[in-house]
Amino acid sequence: MMIMSSSIIDHKIFHKTGREIKPDEQVLKKINALIARYPAGKQKSALLSILHIMQEENGGHLDVDIMDYVAGLLEIQPVEVYEVATFYTQYYLEETGKYVIEVCRTGPCAACGADDIQGILENKLNIRDGKTTTDKLFTLKTVECLGACGNAPVMQINTVFYENLTEEKIDTIIAELRNKANQKKSSEEKWTGKFY
Repeated sequence: MMIMSSSIIDHKIFHKTGREIKPDEQVLKKINALIARYPAGKQKSALLSILHIMQEENGGHLDVDIMDYVAGLLEIQPVEVYEVATFYTQYYLEETGKYVIEVCRTGPCAACGADDIQGILENKLNIRDGKTTTDKLFTLKTVECLGACGNAPVMQINTVFYENLTEEKIDTIIAELRNKANQKKSSEEKWTGKFY
């Protein structure tokens, strides 16, 4: 016989702040256009895209208030949003740096030096996998296949892919990102620019 605990589960996904979620008019217009692409009753098909947009609007991560808001927009149960947000690695439930560096670690990339690339990034940024730099500029993560096996090793930084990586390329990329640290992300670097 299984005994159920009466204690409350303490997980970040259950922490609501009760804040009002109110995307700006242009973002809401884009979200509504995404939803309109699908027939009535199938609007959940827009969930992945909307989560990307809302994550970006929230400074790079999702929280339960945002996920509940998205559920309301799509007329689905909040748990349907939670299960997607916790399954896919591109959704973050914790704060991230401005630039999220995702290094592919699967077979082809591993065979072509992904571990070396990961080590180079860890040393240059002085952080380990899953951590964020103290200046909140970079978060480093290893991920499963990024779908660019023919150009391994690869990494994705926000929405931009970098392929055939070498230490020299990484030096250039990091320097460029540091140089534009105080600038707003370009449309190429934002998810909102990817869906329209």
